[in-house]
Amino acid sequence: MFNGQRVAAIIAAAGRSERMQGVDKIFTLLGNRPVLARTVYPFECHPMIDRIVIVLNAERMGEGKRLADYEKWRKVTDIVAGGERRQDSVMNALKKLEGDARWVFIHDGARPLMRLHQIDDGIEAAAESGAAVSAVPVTDTIKLSREDGMIETTLPRERLWAVQTPQVFRYDLIRRAYEAAEDASVTDDASLVERLGAAVKIFQGSYGNIKITTPESLATAEMLWRRSGE
Repeated sequence: MFNGQRVAAIIAAAGRSERMQGVDKIFTLLGNRPVLARTVYPFECHPMIDRIVIVLNAERMGEGKRLADYEKWRKVTDIVAGGERRQDSVMNALKKLEGDARWVFIHDGARPLMRLHQIDDGIEAAAESGAAVSAVPVTDTIKLSREDGMIETTLPRERLWAVQTPQVFRYDLIRRAYEAAEDASVTDDASLVERLGAAVKIFQGSYGNIKITTPESLATAEMLWRRSGE
């Protein structure tokens, strides 16, 4: 699909786990392996992924390198320290990939239940548009409120999507988007691409591809992992 062009993956795992009651979500066990190991696994296995860069909190760099050695990751070429904001962390990784990637997957380190086929779907969608995001249709009714907490309007659910990762971009496009971000604070890489006026394609995500942010979501991830039988 990418015709032999080099594809890299960035695993953004430099968060501080502030809602995890003192537990580092990235290195806690899911089943019998750390969350980070399960997150990296699909990218390490997928034949289209050439290189992986992991971004960690500076205090966890040593632990990350020990895990890389233990797991014998062949594609993880760099483990870099994150910055103050998520976009600072991702930019640190993008700089490592300069000149060595045509396409880049960006994936949350705290989403350990992504499946291999989602990489395939991302490749197909990004090849069409240059930028693509994994997302699932919203199932709840979403209301927009005013600043005083009163409802302003009910949004049309049939057009609403809950965005996940992985997200896939041409390297030159996402690099330009980050360089243009300046002081913008965002939680979603595609938002920066949208600011450039570039089109972003949605591809089907999975309701099981949850992000671990709280002890409750860790328990849910454990349940989903056990149900998968892996």
